[in-house]
Amino acid sequence: MVVSREPTPYSDVPGGVALDTAPYPVLLLSGNGSLLEASSSARTLLGNLPAGEPDALGDVAPWLARAHRDMVVAGSRPDTDVRGAVGDRSVRARASARTDGSVVWWLLDDTEQRLAEQALRVERERTAFLAEASSKLLASLNVERCMDVTAQEAVRRLADAAVVIGPRSGHRMRFVSCVRDGRPVAGTTGAGPDTLPGLAEALQGFPPVPSRWIDPTSAPDWLVPEGFGPVGSLVVTPLPGHGVPAGALVLLRHGDREVFDEAEEVFARLFAARAGAAVSAARLYAEQASITETLMRELLPPTLKQHGGIEFAGGYRPAGERDRVGGDFYDVHPDAGPDGETLAVLGDVCGKGLEAAVLTGKIRNTLHALLPLAGDHQRLLRLLNQALLTSPHSRFATLVLASARRLGDTVVLRVSSAGHPVPLVIRSDGRVEQARTRGTLIGVLPEVTTTTDTVTLDRGESLVLFSDGIVEARGGPLGNALFGEDRLRAALSACVGMPAEAIVEHVQMLTSQWVGGRRHDDMAVVVVSVPHGARLSMVGGTGRGRYTA
Repeated sequence: MVVSREPTPYSDVPGGVALDTAPYPVLLLSGNGSLLEASSSARTLLGNLPAGEPDALGDVAPWLARAHRDMVVAGSRPDTDVRGAVGDRSVRARASARTDGSVVWWLLDDTEQRLAEQALRVERERTAFLAEASSKLLASLNVERCMDVTAQEAVRRLADAAVVIGPRSGHRMRFVSCVRDGRPVAGTTGAGPDTLPGLAEALQGFPPVPSRWIDPTSAPDWLVPEGFGPVGSLVVTPLPGHGVPAGALVLLRHGDREVFDEAEEVFARLFAARAGAAVSAARLYAEQASITETLMRELLPPTLKQHGGIEFAGGYRPAGERDRVGGDFYDVHPDAGPDGETLAVLGDVCGKGLEAAVLTGKIRNTLHALLPLAGDHQRLLRLLNQALLTSPHSRFATLVLASARRLGDTVVLRVSSAGHPVPLVIRSDGRVEQARTRGTLIGVLPEVTTTTDTVTLDRGESLVLFSDGIVEARGGPLGNALFGEDRLRAALSACVGMPAEAIVEHVQMLTSQWVGGRRHDDMAVVVVSVPHGARLSMVGGTGRGRYTA
């Protein structure tokens, strides 16, 4: 049922509700700003305003008084709501001019909405900051760079100064500090983590100690950046890592600023989680890179040199442009046989890349263990074959052995091939001969057989060991022709009297030109030479008095 009522002076209140009974704050102001009437909710919001006094809102809501004067002077209604504060409340107001010159103001307490909008804006800013910081942190896998970025980003959004502390190493701790508008500074300290409350726990990955529990004056001198001044508050939070803590983050604020509140501490932990993951990933990468480099050094072909007046040189080019190791390998072992023989080994494991390199490493280690048997090539190859047959690897290998021994002015070599391309001999008159040795693959048959040939080198002559990647390299003018043994022989015939290293470089240059940028297999070559006109010495080496060419 609708109850009708007589029109009132305030019948322009929406719905015909009288102003004094309006369920929301409503004010009626005269042209000079005097309060004519106010709803009970308006009085609750604004207090007991004096009626009849000009500019009654001047002290309580000056922004509303100013908007009223502007409206009366302009003679028109504002296009949008006006906003302002009444005490600790946020208020929005909308005006409606009356024919008698007075103005009705509808007020809306939107404090909760403004707080929600402010919280949403802060959350968006924090989310954007975390996304940007994460992008910067993940842009590098260098530990020092990640620590620098962590400190820089922390002072950009969280604190006046930040210190990133790494895990304790020995008796010292590494840290990076940064102040706002400054650059990261690295340092170390011998002080223990117990010099700062909560640091020892953070470095062990325990939850952070609330900031209000930490006395800022307890911050040690090594922690506070030079010239920072008194510390007003600080936060110590762990940097969570992958399985193990990545360190700790300490945030500092000046004494004249507000202390960290609980929301800021939570936000600091969110940032620390991202920073810790990045630092931990960088540290893990550095450790893996160090391990890889250590293992790689064992897999890379060694640098060869002279032994007992005999020149040894080797060259290797892996199949992949980005690979450092592969399936081809070579080694030289001085005094590996009777009467001071030097054993040169060149092998080729089936396949290429890292998987082949792993088996290469096993073969090289096994051969090294079998060096006392180097005087008997057949027995050495048989034991190596048995070792590969019992290996979980399904790959096989080819191998060629050359045991070199000085005998007067000549060098005598015992050469044995196990499924490998037969070595070539460069004679002093330019002839290129093939050694008379044959054998079966390693790691395929229960028994391996081989024939051993004896090759004698005079001055200026060389023995060339090579992998099938040399002769099977495809290229040339049409791009699909094999380099072949004939081209290799022709190339070697022009190398008479050349040092072993020069012969290796010549072969590598020709094969590289032949394949161009095309795909190829691993290519390895080893040369054993007696220098032309050399005076051989009982002592190996290349220094003065050892041997001269």
